[in-house]
Amino acid sequence: MAIAAAITVPLTTPRRRSLSSTSANPIRFSSPLTARPKNLKFTAGRGTQCPNFRICAASSMRIKAPEKGSPDSFLDRKESGILHFVKYHGLGNDFILVDNRDTTEPKVSPDQAVKLCDRNFGIGADGVIFAMPGVNGTDYTMRIFNSDGSEPEMCGNGIRCLAKFIAELENSRGKRSFTIHTGAGLIVPEIQEDGKVRVDMGEPILKASDVPTKLPPNKDQSVVKARLDLDGSAWNVTCISMGNPHCVTFGTSQNQDLQVDELNLADIGPKFEHHVMFPARTNTEFVQVFSPTHLKMRVWERGAGATLACGTGACAVVVAAVLEGRAARRCTVDLPGGPLDIEWNEKDNHIYMTGPAEVVFYGSVPL
Repeated sequence: MAIAAAITVPLTTPRRRSLSSTSANPIRFSSPLTARPKNLKFTAGRGTQCPNFRICAASSMRIKAPEKGSPDSFLDRKESGILHFVKYHGLGNDFILVDNRDTTEPKVSPDQAVKLCDRNFGIGADGVIFAMPGVNGTDYTMRIFNSDGSEPEMCGNGIRCLAKFIAELENSRGKRSFTIHTGAGLIVPEIQEDGKVRVDMGEPILKASDVPTKLPPNKDQSVVKARLDLDGSAWNVTCISMGNPHCVTFGTSQNQDLQVDELNLADIGPKFEHHVMFPARTNTEFVQVFSPTHLKMRVWERGAGATLACGTGACAVVVAAVLEGRAARRCTVDLPGGPLDIEWNEKDNHIYMTGPAEVVFYGSVPL
């Protein structure tokens, strides 16, 4: 697969660059702009190759505004062998969104998703999300492939991105909600007037065998502030499922107050993910408490590694903090990519997550 790029990016994010190339099979990117900045020019070196992927040398880089109305016309394109996509991010947790409404089979295979998500030889993303036909009366179905090709049950930041993507596909404006079938059950995101997305994430699953974890329950049928031995340290962990498994820790028996910025996540994260106590592997959240309504977390995601944000993880963190008596039921959770508002509602036992989802660019790639 040969790739070159012509990118147009928002004026508000100068870090994003745009490339143009004379390659016959380019990835083309475009993104909404209201003003045209001065052109930036760049000369690329020789192309780099990897299996089924080639990054072709580009002759220049420029930033420009696409033609008026181009997003709608872009999403309407139907070309054989070409995948049109929109890249979104939720607090830096980024995804390739695919309009898959005309079929119940993903248009991208897990192996192709791995290549597309590669940040050096592909588009670059934490996962590929498919907007698919709804089932059992729902508006849509969400499926997602992680950057390693695995398929999680759900993704909190991803569902917010999917809601904004669906609104664009439907050309709808203002406040709007959707019912979405996921591997974690029914999820209902609602786009707010300010553009943020509030998501009813449903009820947390606390029963140890359903998380799942092999750690023995120590509070009713749940695992709360239990001991997990890892690398010679005894970590205190609480295990929760938001439709996908989470292991939340606020520290070890020797260090009850984590300084999350000091953690070597690349070293410790995989050891939690693949620990024998988690038969389906696990997402892991490391949490620092600033106050009963203000938490800070870093996350190692199952199948994606360290990411800038994890919506289901932020929900699990607030549940764990409440169960351990550390926080109130509504908190601001700081993630590396920004804050999320999380509420564990006492009346209906549902968790509500509110946060942003933004377009990065529009693109197309030959498959």
